Amino acid sequence: MMVQRSETVLVVDFGAQYAQLIARRVRDLNVYSEIVPHRITAAELAADPPAALILSGGPKSVHVEGAPSLDPAIYELGIPILGICYGIQLIAQQLGGEVGRGMRGEYGRAKLEVADGPSALFHDLPSTHDVWMSHFDAVTRAPQGFVATASTADAPVAAMESDSRRIWGVQFHPEVVHSPHGMVVLQRFLHDLAGCEPTWTMDSIIDSQVDAVRAQVGDARAICGLSGGVDSAVAAALVHKAIGHQLTCVYVDTGLMRSGESDQIVETFRRNQGIELIHVDAGLRFFERLAGVTDPEAKRKAIGELFVRVFEENTGGLTDAQFLVQGTLYPDVVESGGSDGTAAVIKSHHNVGGLPDDMTLKLVEPLRTLFKDEVRRLGHELGLPDEIVWRQPFPGPGLAVRIIGEVTPERVAILQHADAIVRDEIHRAGLDRELWQAFAVLADIRSVGVMGDERTYGHPIIIRAVTSDDAMTADWARLPYDLLETMSSRIINEVRGVNRVVYDITSKPPGTIEWE
Repeated sequence: MMVQRSETVLVVDFGAQYAQLIARRVRDLNVYSEIVPHRITAAELAADPPAALILSGGPKSVHVEGAPSLDPAIYELGIPILGICYGIQLIAQQLGGEVGRGMRGEYGRAKLEVADGPSALFHDLPSTHDVWMSHFDAVTRAPQGFVATASTADAPVAAMESDSRRIWGVQFHPEVVHSPHGMVVLQRFLHDLAGCEPTWTMDSIIDSQVDAVRAQVGDARAICGLSGGVDSAVAAALVHKAIGHQLTCVYVDTGLMRSGESDQIVETFRRNQGIELIHVDAGLRFFERLAGVTDPEAKRKAIGELFVRVFEENTGGLTDAQFLVQGTLYPDVVESGGSDGTAAVIKSHHNVGGLPDDMTLKLVEPLRTLFKDEVRRLGHELGLPDEIVWRQPFPGPGLAVRIIGEVTPERVAILQHADAIVRDEIHRAGLDRELWQAFAVLADIRSVGVMGDERTYGHPIIIRAVTSDDAMTADWARLPYDLLETMSSRIINEVRGVNRVVYDITSKPPGTIEWE
């Protein structure tokens, strides 16, 4: 996105889980944000000053040797700064205050007591209200020139302010929903104290990125490999808005998608969006390649290798293509250590496994500054149907990783039918957006059952439903018993070859979300 540095809030990452959430909350307040490492220097910031800095939380104590720090000269630049958790402790330590060692600490909900007197962050807020804490050390004395504006039972200086130096700090986490007034505090810092204009909107994202794609691609052609997932779908729709018929999408149908998914992809992109789409029905080839393969890693490798071959065969005619569209998201950029936003020339097979080794393409990554929730909102603004925009994460190898043992057309058909029932009932219950994933698994065993007066020897279906924020950890979803009963009854009655349904109540860790 083409956003001026002067309109950007930089979130300084000190190694905790909070930096990405803070950056997302800033964007929720219609201000563009980026994450930068704590090694950033005053010289770098002085050369191109941001609108503001937010110092994030961190996992270490400021007293530990090797704890992350900040270039002290940054405090003298006059850039508005908000320190959160570790951030306020670092400000206090580096500017001459005191941070207590080995204090009792606070984890979870705490009562914040706002001090008497003026406060830029807390004016008009309740004098006592809940906040969310996660700290061991705490500021015990604010630096000279700062005023302590709040406290808790175990944090003598739970907030401090220096209007003259344009530096503020809070010990609690305003970015989490458990701090009910936290977004007000962030809004006051961003809009009132730092003077950030709330101009970061979906319309501005679309307009700026359409301009950027047109400037990058010019009159050349681009190709996009559609996976059926939301990221590639939104990337394709956005690039198509920018360059129209210059974009060709390729969808390799492996035969391992969920029920009705391939038809929906074709309907959405070719008919509704008017995008040139090459639909490759390669299901038979994938089933032939998977015959007799039971090891999970062997299945993944076989599918990946054949996908490369099929994609290569069906893009060979697009010899004039110079660009490859990818649905790279901002967390991918941050986690890979690169965030300068420059487009790289790559050997595309290293990235997506789809093109000949001698075809060099330039990457077009229109979503590389966006988080997942922003991508979904963007897809909605671009007119993509909810079935695409709110699609749950789906593994690259498709249903092959949800079939334990050999993958055959018959077993895929069984799983597609059972999975469709699970998703249908989840939708009827209104739980689509509350769950990270909900799906069915087909086990490689048979069990004895009774249907009518006859004994049966059928497959069990495992239902898996989890809640998560980022898939790094996940908890099994506490689905209502009547919902589980309905899914079980429908699967057994409607899916031929299934006579038992079980529910997986394993969290991650120790388990994984997928079964293979």
